[in-house]
Amino acid sequence: MGNADSVVAQKRLARFRPDERPVIEGIFDKLCGNAPSVSYGKPGKVLSLDVLKMTMGTMASESMIKRVFQGIHSIDPGVPVPPGDGISHEQLVIFLADILRGTAEERAPLVLAMAESAKATATTTEHIRGFVEDLVSAAVQTLTHRGHLRAWQPDRMGDGPQGVKLLAEQLTSELKSSDENTCDIPCLEDWLFRIPAMAMFLELLIGEGLGVGLPSRPPPTLLPPCQYAPWSDLRCLVNIPLLMFLSPQLPAGHSAPWRLLFSTNIHGESFTRLVGNCKSRGPTVILVKDTKGHIFGGFASQSWEVKPQFQGDTRCFLFSVFPYMRVFTCTGYNNHYMYLNQGQQTMPNGLGMGGQHGYFGLWLDCNFGHGHSRARPRCTTYGSPQLSGDEDFKLDTVEVWAVGQPPEEQEQDEKKKSILDADPEVQAMMEMTGKTLHSQGLREPEEDEEQ
Repeated sequence: MGNADSVVAQKRLARFRPDERPVIEGIFDKLCGNAPSVSYGKPGKVLSLDVLKMTMGTMASESMIKRVFQGIHSIDPGVPVPPGDGISHEQLVIFLADILRGTAEERAPLVLAMAESAKATATTTEHIRGFVEDLVSAAVQTLTHRGHLRAWQPDRMGDGPQGVKLLAEQLTSELKSSDENTCDIPCLEDWLFRIPAMAMFLELLIGEGLGVGLPSRPPPTLLPPCQYAPWSDLRCLVNIPLLMFLSPQLPAGHSAPWRLLFSTNIHGESFTRLVGNCKSRGPTVILVKDTKGHIFGGFASQSWEVKPQFQGDTRCFLFSVFPYMRVFTCTGYNNHYMYLNQGQQTMPNGLGMGGQHGYFGLWLDCNFGHGHSRARPRCTTYGSPQLSGDEDFKLDTVEVWAVGQPPEEQEQDEKKKSILDADPEVQAMMEMTGKTLHSQGLREPEEDEEQ
């Protein structure tokens, strides 16, 4: 392996399949061939910072590329490193192995070096946040450059740079430092172990940025597919970093396609239209922006149905987008996950999630344009604080996205039927054994599809 036989590098190389090892070893020479700024020394050649800038410049900022160079240069390959400020072959191989196939323990020193410096033993949460901002921005840039946006159109979406900062703050908030501001290696190890998104962002940037094509490991998927959105007429609240944050929280993850069901920018300010577009459409994500600029919403795990009872299950959650990104999952205190009602005189009419009547974690009134988020100190169902700027807020924008394939009409019909209808033999056996068919008296009358 190169001119110097590094035991450390050889062990790292063994993590890859035999057919992948030449690819990993060949990255150094490929970069050398693409760059005239390769330095040669007696012990061997090295790669300069300019080489990385030339290679990764379309997918990362200069500050992020400097961080990557700093991380690679911090590695002790176990053999003498050529003099100067360049990167050796062995250092690059070890870095690729630790980023693409490594553990949290192996990535933590690299993250520390990229956030602080090669010889640092600790850093601050502010420096980690700066590193994460650069990394998330590079991930978005890489997805865009490589054509991995999966039909999303950032120029018709929400504030991407603001989303980068908000996602970086959310990821950094998961750090559990020994004191309020200092992060050492054990702290970073714990963080990287608990937050898999960091490994995915690093893997995407390094794999795509350095042109590492491994047959067994395609680039990580960070976005769900956009199945439908009228982009020519739409300016949506969703942005790419928000999708990267929300989609892993959903039951189907990145595989669930998104399609727009309702937007006030397109369909107008009508609660009837909102209900008509969203009921019986499967799981949905609702986003709300109030007139104070706060953006928040909820995930409904089941189809919305108009009825005076609560619905949904423990997969539902509320979330905040601005001024901070957070997800608030079920507390188990009650089952008031979802509520949708219209045209009733004795029950509240509107759309709600969490809490109770009159004190929802998120409420959109049937008198469209108004809502509330009354959660003092916390929403009982989701543990969320007040999500809106004011407790009683005025709407600026509402949009609803279906997530997952649209439910089949046949499946909806089958849900209305008793299992006994689907299996007459079971019904006959129960009658023969004298079992009472309780479900026979509990059937709801068939409703016309068109109201």
